[in-house]
Amino acid sequence: MKKTILALMVLLTSVVGMAQKIKPVLPVPTKEHLVWHEKEFYLFIHFGPNTFTDKEWGDGKEDPTVFAPTQLDCNQWVRVAKLAGAKGIILTAKHHDGFSLWPSKYSTHTVRESKWLEGKGDVVKMLSDACKKGGIEMGVYISPWDRNHPDYGTPKYNDIYIATMKELLTGYGKFFELWWDGANGEGPNGKKQEYTFRRFEDSAFKYQPQLMIFSDIGPSIRWCGNERGIIGNTNWNLLDTAGFYRGHGGPPEDTLNQGNVNGKLWIPAEADVSIRPGWFYHPKEDNKVKSASTLFNLFLKSVGNGGNLLLNVPPDRRGLFNEADSASLVGFAALRKKAFETNLFAGLTPVSKTNAAGLVTLTYTFKKATKLNAVVLQELIEHGQRVKSFTIEAKEESAFGKTTNYFKIFDGTTIGRKKIATFNPITTTSIKITISDAKAAVYLKPTSAYDFGFEIKN
Repeated sequence: MKKTILALMVLLTSVVGMAQKIKPVLPVPTKEHLVWHEKEFYLFIHFGPNTFTDKEWGDGKEDPTVFAPTQLDCNQWVRVAKLAGAKGIILTAKHHDGFSLWPSKYSTHTVRESKWLEGKGDVVKMLSDACKKGGIEMGVYISPWDRNHPDYGTPKYNDIYIATMKELLTGYGKFFELWWDGANGEGPNGKKQEYTFRRFEDSAFKYQPQLMIFSDIGPSIRWCGNERGIIGNTNWNLLDTAGFYRGHGGPPEDTLNQGNVNGKLWIPAEADVSIRPGWFYHPKEDNKVKSASTLFNLFLKSVGNGGNLLLNVPPDRRGLFNEADSASLVGFAALRKKAFETNLFAGLTPVSKTNAAGLVTLTYTFKKATKLNAVVLQELIEHGQRVKSFTIEAKEESAFGKTTNYFKIFDGTTIGRKKIATFNPITTTSIKITISDAKAAVYLKPTSAYDFGFEIKN
């Protein structure tokens, strides 16, 4: 551990002048990144022919008439999303089967060819309108892989893909995120496509400069390396992408999960996971919906490790969020509200101290013995991510009411945008937080502590 003295400052929002003098540790997030980081949690919606054929990956040969929702209500999606506390919805506007949920001029495999609403429906518009009405944001997934389009596998398809992006990005209002995966299988002619992703990126940003684009290597947001919704204890918002490409040529999964400590680009992690075993709706999974407590634990392991959580909730064949999914989402919101309702550090002024070994500590002393099982730390990431390791200790209470030594309750590495440090419930009169290693002077937002009031599965 370096024996450099780390100047740690707890900055309130009113200390504008001081914040302006902070020397950044590069790279730093863009203003769009900072807005994205604050979203924390939003929904993914996989919906299309697979919903009705009971498949996960369609082959592009589906009869468009199989798409036949009987009660499609995007306002219901938005209502449930808001009850869950989600800040947005990302729709699979086109999955690998090539079926477009809007009447694209560049495909004959769309809602226009279905019998739903006599071929005059447009799911993208309906959701866009519902999101605007409900006051939450919308994003889109547009799969580059297209198992239906006859030009897939030829140079012409890249132009067609850009044209379909233009339809979406210029026709339905602003989106907060564009979602790509690296899937690149064969099309109907048996050929694979050589994607021109740089052109795709340039075009997308031209149509909507504020977009956050997700993929294995960004350019804005990275995959967390698994589809379990889990980001590890160590999570740098930094990534090196040189020599890597989307799909099988992406960085190793552990690198995607942890980032690069000295990465050259600010590309934070997003954790995607489905509320069900599958990504599309399957009736047989109605009794396999993740519980509210499971979702809360995923929140701790994603948002609580400095990333964002993208939770997939697939509408059923009616075109509605199923009752089981909705109940779990509402329960999830209730657990978050209960857990973070009372900040036990509120009204306390921490004692900040740098010892001879160069370790900075923040000590919070309660007026009386207090029970807690979580401490939340946040860096001022607009100036860069700095903390490399820290510990949290609690003062041990003797049976005779006398205070004794501190004992360790949490070992941490990175903090980043947010670290929710959880531990077995303890009762103490004092909490000590020690920043043991960092790249440079550390700047934290006010720290908070909580007693969730329920068991946490680590």
